Amino acid sequence: MRILFLGNNWLGWQVLKWLKETGREIVGIVIHPEEKQKYAMEILQAADLPPERIFFAPSLKDPSTLEEIRSLSPDVGVSVMFDYILGKDFLNLFPKGCFNLHPSYLPYNKGAFANVWAIVDRTPAGVTFHVVDEGVDTGPIVAQKRVRIEPVDTGETLYRKLERAGVELFMETWPEVEDGTYELKYQSPAEGKVHKRSDVDQIDRIDLDREYKARDLIDVLRARTFPPYKGAYFEVDGKRVYMELTLYYGEED
Repeated sequence: MRILFLGNNWLGWQVLKWLKETGREIVGIVIHPEEKQKYAMEILQAADLPPERIFFAPSLKDPSTLEEIRSLSPDVGVSVMFDYILGKDFLNLFPKGCFNLHPSYLPYNKGAFANVWAIVDRTPAGVTFHVVDEGVDTGPIVAQKRVRIEPVDTGETLYRKLERAGVELFMETWPEVEDGTYELKYQSPAEGKVHKRSDVDQIDRIDLDREYKARDLIDVLRARTFPPYKGAYFEVDGKRVYMELTLYYGEED
């Protein structure tokens, strides 16, 4: 199949690399604008496409960009860690559909920071390969893989687990998409939550005068531990003091 690839971050790079190394045909790629790019150079190098086949995410609502993509005759779209909602006109370009790899166990934790909310809300963690519709991670599910959250996991360590599980799930599932042998599981609109990036603002500030359950506070601190990024903090004399949590299994006496 002729693939239009939309990707960002390490996971996007790894999936694209696997597609290229296994001989799949990438006819074009869509990347984030410069201020939101992660692993963009690696993705561009892996794609090895001329400039006219490289598109930027904000332009996908532009009719002229859609026509350029249409001229490439893509059969299918593949989205990995792509931080933009895709509209109907774009999705209609693909006769065999558009698919997304999302780092959560849908219907739980749609949207941003799935690794954080799986810890804080104590919901199942995992990765999901699903059909893209006009919602935010609401399309029918093709395949999923659970990831265990351990007591020593932080937002960072869980994120790394989800990345590795995502690569494995994609490699296992893509041949079924190519063969048309996959089956769909439809999500219930009543299940799960959608999180915006700004939602973490509601948990990041730790109130020194508030009572917390120990489990709840530990879960927030570990979920927001992902150096070098700032996470949970408290304020003293108008200054923010940021916190990171180190967790490890001790040896039994």
